[in-house]
Amino acid sequence: MLAELSIKDFAIIDEIKIDFREGLTVLTGETGAGKSIIIDAIQLLAGGRGSVEFVRHGAKKTEIEGLFFLDSKHHLAYEKANEFGVEMDEEGMLVLNRTITSSGKSICRVNGKLVTLAILREFGQTLIDIHSQHETQSLMDTEKHLALLDLYGREEIMHAKKEYKEIYGEYKQLEKRYRELSENEQEIAQRLDLLKFQQQELEEAELTIDEDVKLEQERKTLQNYEKIYQNISDAYYALYGEQKALDWLALTMTSLETIKEFDEDLGQKANDISNHYYMIEELSFELRNKLEEMEFDPERLNEIETRLNDINRLKRKYGSSVSEMLDYAAKIDEEIEQLDNKDVHLSKLEQSLKSKGRDVILAGEQLHELRKKAAQKLKKAILSELKDLYLEKADFDVYFTVQEGNADDPEWKGQKVRLHENGLDKVQFLISTNVGEPLKEVHKIASGGELSRIMLAIKKNFARHQGVTSVIFDEVDTGVSGRVAQAIAEKIYSISNSSQVLCISHLPQVASMADIHLLIEKDVRQERTITKVNELGYSEKINEIGRMISGTELTDTTKEHAEELISQASELK
Repeated sequence: MLAELSIKDFAIIDEIKIDFREGLTVLTGETGAGKSIIIDAIQLLAGGRGSVEFVRHGAKKTEIEGLFFLDSKHHLAYEKANEFGVEMDEEGMLVLNRTITSSGKSICRVNGKLVTLAILREFGQTLIDIHSQHETQSLMDTEKHLALLDLYGREEIMHAKKEYKEIYGEYKQLEKRYRELSENEQEIAQRLDLLKFQQQELEEAELTIDEDVKLEQERKTLQNYEKIYQNISDAYYALYGEQKALDWLALTMTSLETIKEFDEDLGQKANDISNHYYMIEELSFELRNKLEEMEFDPERLNEIETRLNDINRLKRKYGSSVSEMLDYAAKIDEEIEQLDNKDVHLSKLEQSLKSKGRDVILAGEQLHELRKKAAQKLKKAILSELKDLYLEKADFDVYFTVQEGNADDPEWKGQKVRLHENGLDKVQFLISTNVGEPLKEVHKIASGGELSRIMLAIKKNFARHQGVTSVIFDEVDTGVSGRVAQAIAEKIYSISNSSQVLCISHLPQVASMADIHLLIEKDVRQERTITKVNELGYSEKINEIGRMISGTELTDTTKEHAEELISQASELK
């Protein structure tokens, strides 16, 4: 859940800190007091689009910070943290920070680590789900319906979808290779000429594995011949000769050999010295042989320089090392063979493509069947929710279609179909709110008040599947009143049983259901407008709900009505 929100120099907010708790938190206040500004700040914290317009007039930057508590190690935020290298607190705390400067620069942090805005958005999507009147329209976007359906049936669909994507990826790779090999003859001929030129150039170079590494080492030796020869010579003559190291070691060995029969420990030391003596003597012979073998050949150094220059010229075209160039040469040989025998390879690819097409269709069909089952469950659940919201005459359905393919695409149920990364299906949510009316797209048939109820019905069913920490409603109850308003209040509260809910509302019915009621007010200090946030106690809550009922004048009757609403809400909860 969102535990704490800190906002500084944002719009008309100078500086506020809000502590949140689990359950339903309702934010109320006069129009323009700053309720939606707080939601805007949370949206920015979740990776929303920023603007210098958000920076308070006269300030250098605006800063927003949110502390979240995650209730499970399996929360998607942990996957994101692992993916982007963000350290997670052992207690499940996650801190998002967003700073926007007056020059328009945006600085984002997750648990103190600097991240891009795109990464901040990835985290935000796992934590916060914001729904406003605009978002209601967005939720009705048909392009998002397939993802929503998959989310609803996630447990059954997830594995099948993963399997389909793997096979689909293999299919697309084959399709790409087939298309490349089927390009026009002129392009293929030009490609073949280029490859054969490169092949010839690499073959003429007669490269051998690690040749560049060995040549560079040999060059280094020749360039430092005198230094190497002198130091080996010094080492050898320090060991071998009269009054040199081996002479002294021989004396040491002889001395200990003479007395070893008197002391067992001295005998062991004599053996050790003897072993070391013969090992060092052998090393001295190797150094002598090395000196006898060494010969400076200036012509060889010139040959190495010339060869390395040729290799470095080839590196600029074919790879950063001889090993890479040899790998590239092997790829060239393979591609030339394919192009020279294009028809044979095209035939093989065509057969592989057809076979993989059948595999991907089978995987897509399995995914389709699982989606159909999930759609039936979703339809039943949505209709139940709509009935609770006094849309008992409404009908809802999930409409499946496939995109028609061309002659080269795989066939399903006697029809060529265009595959996509999520399967065969295109999905659309359709609704009818009146008896006898045909099912249509939601935005074409629903009024403002109906949209609010439809959105809540959908949201209620998806809230527990999305796994987000906090669900936020920004005046989604606009356009409703009476018993519908009460039904919406109860529905919003029911969502708070599985997720923390923050709700901006002008409905007294919604406010009465609040576990925590925050009042947002404007004030003027030192000739500047600021926003204040206060948590209301019981009596203050009665007064605020009474104001929401009556408008301006607070009477005993409206206070009694407010008390009654709160009492009814307590009984319902």
